[in-house]
Formats: sequence, structure tokens, C-alpha cells
Amino acid sequence: MVMAVETPSRTPGGAAVLEKAPERVRKQSPRYKVLLHNDPVNSMEYVVSTLRQVVPQLSEQDAMAVMLEAHNTGVGLVIVCDLEPAEFYCETLKGKGLTSTIEPEN
Repeated sequence: MVMAVETPSRTPGGAAVLEKAPERVRKQSPRYKVLLHNDPVNSMEYVVSTLRQVVPQLSEQDAMAVMLEAHNTGVGLVIVCDLEPAEFYCETLKGKGLTSTIEPEN
């Protein structure tokens, strides 16, 4: 691991020159897709309101779009996030009677 370090060095004129070491590159943590699967049991209104409760970042329109995507294609993308929140969202959706899974983004 390379740390960014500033090392003062003297030039012949006596002035201090700061040499900056290369910045270290931060590796992104892997991201996960939270998926909602279509189910014939719950009403569309229930699915939309549950999505909004569980994932507060979703607007009414976003939640409606996820529900329709799941309804029309069998699966809808709820959110892409880090593993811990993805697991939380997935388990909470399941606890409210919806079918949800997570998978790596790539």
C-alpha cells in the first residue's frame, strides 16, 4: 500500500520544495442489486407502499416503476448498494411478504 507523503527537500537556493507521492487508489467495495420478484399474492398498492417503507430513497414513481417491472418481466431492480444494506433491504422485504433476492452488480 502506498501512502501519500509530502517530503520537503532543499534546492540549491535553500527553498523547500514539496514532492507529493502518488495518491493511492481506493478500491470500490463490490455493489449488490436488490431484486423484487413478481408474486400473484400481494396487491400492486401493497408492493409500492412496502417498497417505500423499506427503501426510503425510493420516490412514489420509482417504487411504482420497480413494481411494474417485476409485474411485467418477473423481476424488478429495487436498488444497487453495498452488501450490508442490500441484505437488510432484501430480508425486510421478505419479512413483509415480498419475494426478494440479492446478486452482485457485475
